[in-house]
Amino acid sequence: MMDISSNCLPDDVLVVEDDPIIALGFEDTIVGFGVSAVRSAASVSQALKMIEERAPEFALLDVALVREMSFAIAERLDALKIPFAFVTGYSADVKIPAAFAEWPRLPKPCGTEELLALLKTCRPHCRPH
Repeated sequence: MMDISSNCLPDDVLVVEDDPIIALGFEDTIVGFGVSAVRSAASVSQALKMIEERAPEFALLDVALVREMSFAIAERLDALKIPFAFVTGYSADVKIPAAFAEWPRLPKPCGTEELLALLKTCRPHCRPH
């Protein structure tokens, strides 16, 4: 486990990723940072159900899931004021709706330090001034 100030990290992260190998990689990395709960969903309906049952403190959203996009999840998270970031292997080719243009976006694959820095920004007292 990395030596990280855990009070700057969310306690509960939702990973929305349709590729189980990539989802597991995100889960292992995030748990390695010291996050106590990491859950994953492979579809929009599964993610929305998980959010309804227990809202996460942060979410990583693969933009393009099998036969669907994750923007409905982003809308729900935004309505609940839950921070999130998009992850995509398609870079500039993916069109993010204007309502979400300012939300962070990570490439797939993304570096460990880049992911850690992103997770630290979800807590207001940990953001750079």
